[in-house]
Amino acid sequence: MARTRAQRRRHTLLITVGLIVTLIVLVFARDVSRSAHGAEGARSSEDLSFGALANTLLTKENNFDGRLDQLLSQGTTLSRYALAARLDELEGELPDWVNAADQLRRPALAHDVNETLDKITQTRVEAYQTLLGNVAKALALPWSNVPSEVLVNPAVTLATTSQQWNVDRFALVKEPGLVHLDQTSSKSANYFAANGATGLQHAPALKLVRAISIGAVRVAPAPLPAGTGVLLLPPVTSVQLGVSVVNSGYDLQPVTLTIRVTPLNRRGASFEQTLRTTLGPLQAYAFVPMSFRTAASERARVVLTLSGAPAASGKVTSETYRMEMSPSGNT
Repeated sequence: MARTRAQRRRHTLLITVGLIVTLIVLVFARDVSRSAHGAEGARSSEDLSFGALANTLLTKENNFDGRLDQLLSQGTTLSRYALAARLDELEGELPDWVNAADQLRRPALAHDVNETLDKITQTRVEAYQTLLGNVAKALALPWSNVPSEVLVNPAVTLATTSQQWNVDRFALVKEPGLVHLDQTSSKSANYFAANGATGLQHAPALKLVRAISIGAVRVAPAPLPAGTGVLLLPPVTSVQLGVSVVNSGYDLQPVTLTIRVTPLNRRGASFEQTLRTTLGPLQAYAFVPMSFRTAASERARVVLTLSGAPAASGKVTSETYRMEMSPSGNT
């Protein structure tokens, strides 16, 4: 049957509407696809950027672990000074890890992998700081670097966090970018857990040898020419001593200096003073005690005694002088 003109118009309109709807759907689908691919591309870029920076940090951590393991197991031939310098050098690298991990926290990535890396890195820094401090303490090395949190068992913490990260590091392998993150090693932690600092403690080159001495004595006013051990002084009313002491050991050494003045005739008065300080490794310090009263024609014994450690080879920790004051010109 022939269609009427109205039917033909209606059919044409339906075809036109269908074509327009199809075109809109195709354009929308194209935009959705482009948007999805754009978002995936952005995520891939973020993941790849994070992976490169994270692996740089993890490489530093693993190099650190290897150097510390070598120091713990093979550092027995080093001197105390050299070992302390190596420990201090290692400790100085740790704060940079915290800063690097913190910068990787944004933008947030899938499975919170960057947040996990930041927390694990901070914990490992505290563990390494504690472990280094424990080694220094075991050898009585000077050490002032204290972590924000001292861990009870740093070796166990390092091994545990390494195991945790070696599971979490696969978080991005199926995400855009297919990022592979490096594992962490814990050789130094395993060595320390099994051996502690025992090998280093028994090394002859690292043995602590405490040694102190009186380095020099200054007298004011300056003594007149006299025999050894005699302080021949003009008839002044007071005398000021200065005593230099030396720490010949590589350690923090508390020392005590005692000065005693004992009259040997009926002139002058007794005097005694005790002074204390802590000397750093291989350092010297000048004690300046109070001046003590004197009298013309006084004869007295002046004894300087340094205590805290044995005398260094060829040095002394005690000095005794006979002080003789010249008579006054008015007598």
